[in-house]
Amino acid sequence: MATAGLLLLTALLFSAPPAAAADTWTEVGSDRADPLTESQGLTSVEIPANSPFRYTGIGTIPADLRLRGWNHVGDPDASYDGHYIEPYQRDSGTTKMYRVQAPDGRWSEYVHTLGPGEALNNSWVAISPDGQWMLSGEYGTMSRLLVFPTPGVNPDTSPSADLPQVSTVHLDRPVRDVQGCDFSGPTTLLCSSDDPQGALFGITKPLLQVDLSDRPNGGADVTGRVTALRQLPLRSGCSGAFEVQGIDYDRRSGTLRVIVMSPGFCVLTDSVTYRFTRG
Repeated sequence: MATAGLLLLTALLFSAPPAAAADTWTEVGSDRADPLTESQGLTSVEIPANSPFRYTGIGTIPADLRLRGWNHVGDPDASYDGHYIEPYQRDSGTTKMYRVQAPDGRWSEYVHTLGPGEALNNSWVAISPDGQWMLSGEYGTMSRLLVFPTPGVNPDTSPSADLPQVSTVHLDRPVRDVQGCDFSGPTTLLCSSDDPQGALFGITKPLLQVDLSDRPNGGADVTGRVTALRQLPLRSGCSGAFEVQGIDYDRRSGTLRVIVMSPGFCVLTDSVTYRFTRG
């Protein structure tokens, strides 16, 4: 009986799917981040080939958007077919906006009306690898991520219609002040958190990994398992409060980039985009 039981246990162990393992990320370099034009977010752009990185900051907001009240831009993302999306918010109201540039250069705006309990802020977007779904996050302490059809890519979207939330990612534990997320695989997100308290994961300003139970879709909610991977670098000639900003995973090189703005007047001199590779 003991032999039979051991054989059964062995069969079960080898037939069971392996648990998702958290990645480790090693710092390999850095680049200065301009506080006006590179202070909010960044994304790698695959199409057209050899496109430069796209950054957002207070200095990248077009004047006409400012005049209409869209005075904050978050962490952008680009789909694998070349669509580029920036998230915008106002100081008040019941809407948030996603500004989309098509591969041919044309811009369009997609407005989303807030749902019950939805926060006004619009910190980041992350486009699923299949291009059809866009995740977006709310600032503060949250236990969910919002899922939308990707504006300009998903055929069910139009600039003349409200952009609906179609499903939700329910996190297994709360996160705080997430400033950016990006897909590193079909069901894996890497996220930068500006959490100043450290009570949720035992460290402040963590790099987070979110493993989804399934690929995002427009019909059913999915769950997300959150793991803190490491504290992001906090180095400056000034002391005070750092601000972690946007994140990008470049699948062409496997490089992860995260913006960290320095405290005080050093925000002008030694704010940094850090580069990491998977260890």
